[in-house]
Amino acid sequence: MYKKWGKRCLDILISACVLILLSPVLLILAILVRVKLGSPILFKQERPGRNEEIFTMCKFRTMTDKRDADGNLLPDAQRLTRFGKMLRATSLDELPEFWNILKGDMSFIGPRPLLVRYLPYYTKEERKRHSVRPGLTGLAQINGRNALNWEDRFAYDVYYVEHCTFKQDVSIVWQTVKKVLKKSDVLSGAEQTVPDLDVYRAGWEQK
Repeated sequence: MYKKWGKRCLDILISACVLILLSPVLLILAILVRVKLGSPILFKQERPGRNEEIFTMCKFRTMTDKRDADGNLLPDAQRLTRFGKMLRATSLDELPEFWNILKGDMSFIGPRPLLVRYLPYYTKEERKRHSVRPGLTGLAQINGRNALNWEDRFAYDVYYVEHCTFKQDVSIVWQTVKKVLKKSDVLSGAEQTVPDLDVYRAGWEQK
């Protein structure tokens, strides 16, 4: 009952309340992003959602548009400013995703929505992660976030899909809050050691 109806009802109720209550914070962050990082304020990217339907995910941008002499964008690590790192470490860049939750593209809890170009590289078991709405946070996020390797990350995602309960969701929310406050398990730019999934799986195929 919870997985089929209760979860979505809570998503609508909580996301609407959060958007209203945090509207002053969202406004202040939007102004700061515009001043420090430029326009557009929001970073929009297509991601696969439930049943692999594509939706547009919105986040506050965290990088500048700095380019080299030939007009090419500089590497991410060079465009990620101290302010952008702060937004990511505190997860404040994720706040616009509450709109995605309200619309039904996402849920509070679930597997994180990854890049569309990764779709051909999932195994049959891993594709189960797309049988539910992607989440703002999930089991993988409280067990390593983006410091996890791909196998462990997908194992947590599939486990969540097969064992979704209200009690577990409450636990994930509580542990997410603790992770964010401690700013733990967050890697960015040059710190990241896990390659993109398509690069990683392509390397597998060549072995």
